[in-house]
Amino acid sequence: MQDPTFARLHADCAALGTRLFTVTIQDEAHDVAWRAYTSHPVEYPVSGTKPLTRDGWYDHCITGQQTFVANSTPEFARYFPDHALISSLGLGSCINIPVVHLGRVLGTVNLLAEDRHFTPARLAAYQAIVATQAAALVAAMSAAGPPEAPA
Repeated sequence: MQDPTFARLHADCAALGTRLFTVTIQDEAHDVAWRAYTSHPVEYPVSGTKPLTRDGWYDHCITGQQTFVANSTPEFARYFPDHALISSLGLGSCINIPVVHLGRVLGTVNLLAEDRHFTPARLAAYQAIVATQAAALVAAMSAAGPPEAPA
């Protein structure tokens, strides 16, 4: 059974205009990230893994523990190989908020919306929502197991 924390956070972010919401967990030991929750299970299923790529996004969000903000497709396209799919969904901006516990990034809360959605005021509101739910989010992320490997 999936922890209701992710669904509650998704609902709170959707109320501010988020159109695609995922939670991704970093697995540094295996050098992968995996999706623990998704609002779009067809396009972005909770299954499989993707390799961790040490690039500018990683340096900013994971190593630097700072929220990544891209308010247009060109700003995130170089980091997101799926940028064409994102654009096809009518999405043109994103933020990735790192969830930090004991000095380590457990993963990220990933929010996508239309082009130029993440104004300074909205960014602050989203960060406040995540901060308010941080303890529950850390617990849910820590308890979530990686996706099952195919048989």
